[in-house]
Amino acid sequence: MAFIRTSPEVLRNNPFTTIGEEWFLLTSGSLEDYNTMTCSWGAMGVIWNEPSLTAYVRTSRHTFSYLEKNKIFTVSLFPEQYRKALAFCGSHSGKEFDKAKETGLIPAAIDGGVTFEQAKLAFVCEKVYSQLMEESAFADQENLRKFYSADAMHELYIGRILAVYENQA
Repeated sequence: MAFIRTSPEVLRNNPFTTIGEEWFLLTSGSLEDYNTMTCSWGAMGVIWNEPSLTAYVRTSRHTFSYLEKNKIFTVSLFPEQYRKALAFCGSHSGKEFDKAKETGLIPAAIDGGVTFEQAKLAFVCEKVYSQLMEESAFADQENLRKFYSADAMHELYIGRILAVYENQA
């Protein structure tokens, strides 16, 4: 693994493309016991004067329990060639499948979290805030009907970005 630590301020990624189109793996736990899932919803920015990342996880997802019990989580971005692996990780539960084994992704410990050797970029985040989205808070009822009529609500997690690693391999 050839990850080099860098600063979030030097990154030139477009978050709309990176998150919404390229997707990412959100991972929580330790190398011995973790779960990962594919996300295409999230936000990057600054809150409380610190670079931060916000991720949204449905309470019905297996990864939710890992995020609830762990303070560290990672967000890992991948080259396009891993799109099928990310699709698998987003459509299969870690309760039923060993996602790393099924996809060939190689888990790697990083600053108290887990990323994957094939990641091109990894954010190590410390959970600083979480809250369940509430029906009564939706100003746009159409989004409530569209995204939550048949599925669980999302918990939103704000993570302080502790470190960013670029893969030099």
